[in-house]
Amino acid sequence: MTNSDVAQKSHCGLVAIVGRPNVGKSTLLNHLLKQKVSITSRKPQTTRHRILGISSDEHHQCIYVDTPGLHAQQQKTLNKVMNDTVASVINDVDVILFLIEQTNFNAGDQRVLDLLEKVDVPVLLLINKIDLVKDKQSLLPHIEKLSNKHAFAEIVPVSALGGHNLGNLELLVKRYLPESDFLFPEDQITDRSSRFLAAELIREKVTRQLGDELPYEVTVEIESYKQEGAVLHIHGLILVDKPGQKKILVGKDGERLKSIGKAAREDMEAAFQSKVMLNLWVKVKSGWADDERALQSLGYLD
Repeated sequence: MTNSDVAQKSHCGLVAIVGRPNVGKSTLLNHLLKQKVSITSRKPQTTRHRILGISSDEHHQCIYVDTPGLHAQQQKTLNKVMNDTVASVINDVDVILFLIEQTNFNAGDQRVLDLLEKVDVPVLLLINKIDLVKDKQSLLPHIEKLSNKHAFAEIVPVSALGGHNLGNLELLVKRYLPESDFLFPEDQITDRSSRFLAAELIREKVTRQLGDELPYEVTVEIESYKQEGAVLHIHGLILVDKPGQKKILVGKDGERLKSIGKAAREDMEAAFQSKVMLNLWVKVKSGWADDERALQSLGYLD
């Protein structure tokens, strides 16, 4: 068998995961990869970056692209950057997975669909969280109604969290991948660095513990990341917008910050397979989410 024969049997492509905020995109990516590469929480706009998750078998490489949720308001530069990321991604992929939630289809979903009308690649509509639909009979008329909104290549009921029908989804995605050599080594899971993941894990814990009080005003910068012997030493700087937010984040006698650090460290040790010594600081940087220079330095414009 020649090298060209092998190459002809390889299929590889970019697969965008899109949808309105908080519909389960990052959860879906993590479960498809069977590994956590994208942080999750119950709060909208948890995902702020374009994150690649790579799944490879002998003949297929699916390069999933997790995207921020598309949202209507663009009050700050960060919001605009996130929306621009979505628009840019869908114009540069081979397949699109469009996630909606149960039997809902609201204005946020329609905004995403309006963007998808402009692309010419297969769009698979995923109806997520079907395990929470009590009346399963309501799914059939809902699917029929959705099929009239767009010429979807497939309509697939799934549960990203429960793993329902994800095996079938993977088979369908592979069917739409173009013939191509692999773009990444077969054992690579993501294009993001461990340093990036460390920052995201800290932000995830902040969002989960203080999402109601500090919904979008927090970002994280890793100031130092060094492996010394068997211990990984990480210094993380948590940036907030206002002095009052720093007080909330630190908590009485520093207890809230300690709790966030403990939860983040445990996840890091599992992800990096190393003992981790994590030190966290909190700093006020007013207006960071509306400052292009600050967003550039924090990696949001990569």
